[in-house]
Amino acid sequence: MVTRTAVEATSGTREPTMHPHTTIGPRGLPTSLVIGPLRIAPPLILAPMEGVTDLPFRRLIRSIGGTGLTCTEFIPGAGLARGDDRWVKMAELDPDEHPVSIQIYGREPAVMAEAARAVQDLGADIVDINMGCPSRKVCAHSGGSALMREPARVAAIVAACRAAVDVPLTVKMRSGFDHDHRNAPELAAICESEGADAITIHWRTRADGYGGRRAVDRIAAAVDRVDIPVIGNGDVVDIASAVAMFRDTGCDGVMIGRGALADPWVFRTVSTWLSGGEPQPAPWHERAAILRRYLALCMAHFAEPRAGRRKRHDPARVSLGRFKQLARYLLADTGETRQSILRSRTIDEALAVLSAWEARQAPAAAEIGASPG
Repeated sequence: MVTRTAVEATSGTREPTMHPHTTIGPRGLPTSLVIGPLRIAPPLILAPMEGVTDLPFRRLIRSIGGTGLTCTEFIPGAGLARGDDRWVKMAELDPDEHPVSIQIYGREPAVMAEAARAVQDLGADIVDINMGCPSRKVCAHSGGSALMREPARVAAIVAACRAAVDVPLTVKMRSGFDHDHRNAPELAAICESEGADAITIHWRTRADGYGGRRAVDRIAAAVDRVDIPVIGNGDVVDIASAVAMFRDTGCDGVMIGRGALADPWVFRTVSTWLSGGEPQPAPWHERAAILRRYLALCMAHFAEPRAGRRKRHDPARVSLGRFKQLARYLLADTGETRQSILRSRTIDEALAVLSAWEARQAPAAAEIGASPG
C-alpha cells in the first residue's frame, strides 16, 4: 500500500488527507477505499438516482464493469419500516450484487432505525442515509437535504441507525442547504461522532439544484476534518473530472450519477486509467447494443408479477420510458435520431429508429475507421 506522503508528492494540487487505508495506485490516486470492513475496489460508486438506479440499470452498469459499489434509488424509511411491498421490492438486490448499498430517507430517528434494520435484513452490505436530495417534495417533509438545517436531528438519526445495524453506515449530503449555510464539514464530523463509516458529499447546495458553479472546497474541508473516508460527488463524467475531484479534494473515492447515463462505460474507463491502463473508447455501435440490452433487462424486470403494483401497470410502457431516459443521454449527439426515439409511442417504433441510425452510421464508420458523431 502506498502511503499518504506519496500521494501528497504526486497530487500537484493540494495535500490530501485521505483515509490511511485507502490504497494508492500507479497514477498516485486511489484504487480502493475501505468502508468499515469492506474494501471498495475500484473506488468508483454508482450514485443513487430516483427513477434510474433500479435493478435493471444496476445490472446494466455491473455488466459493463468498473464499479466498486452500486446503490439503489432512495427509498422512504417509513415504507421499509412498515414492510410495504412496493418499497421492499424497490430494495430488491441480485444475489451476486455485492457490495451494494440501499439508501433510505426520513426524519424520525426511530423510524429510520427500523428501516436500517430492514435494509440489513434484505442483504445490503451498507445502509446509506439520504441527506442530499434536493426534491421539494422530500424537503417539504424535512427529509433529504432539509436535514442539513437540523444538526441535532442529524446526530439523532445517525446514532439510532448505528445502534440498529451491524453493517457499515454511510451518509450522503450536499455541501449545504444554500450558499449561506455550506456546513457539510461540520455535519460530516457529527455523523462520524455518531458512528458513520463514510461520508459522500456533492459539491452543490440544495439551492443549486442541478446547476451552480463548481466549488469543491467543502469536500476538501470535510476530508481534512474527519478520519473516515470521504467520497466526492458532482459532475464526474470522465477521467479528467474524476482526477480533478481526487486531486482538488483529497477524497478517497468518487461517486458518479448522471455521467453514467451519458456514458455507461465511464466506470470501466476511469477504473482502467486509475490502475495504470490506457482505456479505449467504446465503439460507436456499442451504444445501440447497450440500449437494446437495457430494454431487455427492463422488459424482463417489469413483466414480473409483483405485489403493490398498480392494476394498470404496463411493462411495455414502463420499459419504453426507461429506454427513452437512457437514449436521451446516450444519443445526445445524434440529433433527429434522438428526437425520434423520444417521440416514439411503441417499443417497435423506437427500435426501428435505432436500427435506421445504425444502418446510416455503419458505412461511414467503416470508411473513416472512427466513431461517428
